[in-house]
Amino acid sequence: MDGGAEQQTGPVWRLPAVRALLAASVLGFTSYAVTLSALPSYAVQGGAGVGGAGLVTTVFLAATVLTQLVVPRLVARFGLGPVLAGGLLSLGAPAPLYLLGDGLVWLSVVSGVRGTGFGVITVLGATIAARAVPVARRGESLGLYGLALGLPTLAAVPGGVALVLSGHLPVVVALATLPVLGLLAVPALVRAVPAAVTAPSGDPTGPAARAAAPPALVLLVVTLAGAGLVTFLPIARPDGLIATLALLLFGITGALSRWGGGVLADRVGTRVLLPASLLVGVAGLVVLALGLDVDALVLLGATVFGLSYGGVQNTSLVVAMARAGERGTTTASAVWNASFDAGTGVGALVVGVVAAAVGLDLAYAVLAALLVLVLPLAVRVTRPG
Repeated sequence: MDGGAEQQTGPVWRLPAVRALLAASVLGFTSYAVTLSALPSYAVQGGAGVGGAGLVTTVFLAATVLTQLVVPRLVARFGLGPVLAGGLLSLGAPAPLYLLGDGLVWLSVVSGVRGTGFGVITVLGATIAARAVPVARRGESLGLYGLALGLPTLAAVPGGVALVLSGHLPVVVALATLPVLGLLAVPALVRAVPAAVTAPSGDPTGPAARAAAPPALVLLVVTLAGAGLVTFLPIARPDGLIATLALLLFGITGALSRWGGGVLADRVGTRVLLPASLLVGVAGLVVLALGLDVDALVLLGATVFGLSYGGVQNTSLVVAMARAGERGTTTASAVWNASFDAGTGVGALVVGVVAAAVGLDLAYAVLAALLVLVLPLAVRVTRPG
């Protein structure tokens, strides 16, 4: 029986395991977010060119995706507890090494090590959120987990940049070490998850992975579009204020809709919710394509697309886990997380190429069309049977 299976009513955050997971996850994602934009800025201060500064983030995310793909095998061999503890340590413990130098290669090496830890906690965090509650409450639990990740990120990303630019890298480093404190939550999390999750097949090409791949592809397309918005909206609106406000609205609505989408997934199912979330994203991108020069339309488009971004995240994860089956939860989480980070990492490059060829407004229109193209897949993967 899944941990917390007796709680069929009441908020899932009251479960001790869910609270422990939220605490550990907030620590982990704060560590990730506070260095996400801060380290490229620090690299530029150290003499790196603007074009190469993004290498730090690229290395981090590449290590993250590669690790995510092997997490099921690691759990199958060593068990959930040791792998989760290793992930928290790998993300937090190397952070003080940033203080030893500001060279691009050094920062990238340290970030590569930390990226492996982030890959572990992203996969196992979603796995535990799904398995620590009854199946009927899974959407709500995953939504709450997503909200707990999104809100700290809103503050940590700009906060990390501000700290580095004002000469306070040691504070950034201290915040980046926070996942080590998450070790205190590991015993409670292991007790909350049934033994079956600690012994998945670990086969990255097995039935669970193949079942999770279609909804993960839907997610990849949406996160690709999200990367295009986050990366290029500030370039399109260099005055700063509108772009900053638009990205803030995008982040807030994304976090809230990931949580709200989870609650709706439990109540109304995913068959309508996933396609509807995609259509909302199409609307948001169309508004951006038509109104990049109009303040109100930029804010509206970013807000509407944020609703889609969060809604597709949660719903596609629920669908992927349902298709993979109970013993395929960790594999489904790995495939989903790898798609999320791959879409984010590739999105800026792809959208940049398209924008250079046809302009950013038409690039957003192309992204809207891409979301329409995956709509039939979103409908098909939610069909029962």
